[in-house]
Amino acid sequence: MLDILVLYYSRHGATRRVAELVAAGIDSVDGAQARLRTVPPVAPVTETAAPPVPPQGSPYVEPRDLEECGGLALGSPTRFGAMAAPLKHFLDSTGAQWVSGALAGKPAAVFTSTSTLHGGQESTLLSMMLPLLHHGMLIVGLPFTERDLSTTTSGGTPYGMSHFAPREGAPVTEEEKRLALALGRRLAAVALKLAR
Repeated sequence: MLDILVLYYSRHGATRRVAELVAAGIDSVDGAQARLRTVPPVAPVTETAAPPVPPQGSPYVEPRDLEECGGLALGSPTRFGAMAAPLKHFLDSTGAQWVSGALAGKPAAVFTSTSTLHGGQESTLLSMMLPLLHHGMLIVGLPFTERDLSTTTSGGTPYGMSHFAPREGAPVTEEEKRLALALGRRLAAVALKLAR
């Protein structure tokens, strides 16, 4: 089985729900399985350490998760049109994997959630792509053959999956669910082709 890392940060649960759907899409492809991981929050006082194990949800990511994965789905809520600080903080710590080329040639996809419809969904997705490109990863998006991209009134972009959550606990729409599953399937299919 080829492990596909689904790495995300989620403060209120919206991005986590999308991560779980992307993971379900990955798991639906024969020969691939999702490995869900998250990153710890960062604090204004940097001496405060996060507990080694999160109280609930996915385990914290470790460098070996990057080294062992056959592909990566990266997710973050929007923060002023860019990825959230905890995810950026983690990516800033991956210099050793960059030097070794641990991610070079592997496929990657990105996803986000935002509380406003025009809150920077696409710019957030693009901000997550930049460090992945520096790692030499191959970006996988969502083509317009996914009909939901043309009909959605909530989230969804060709750059990656997005979820519009105007309030805490807002459900993922049916179109967003189908797009998240499609992104996971597409990433897994590409990863399996590249692994041959």
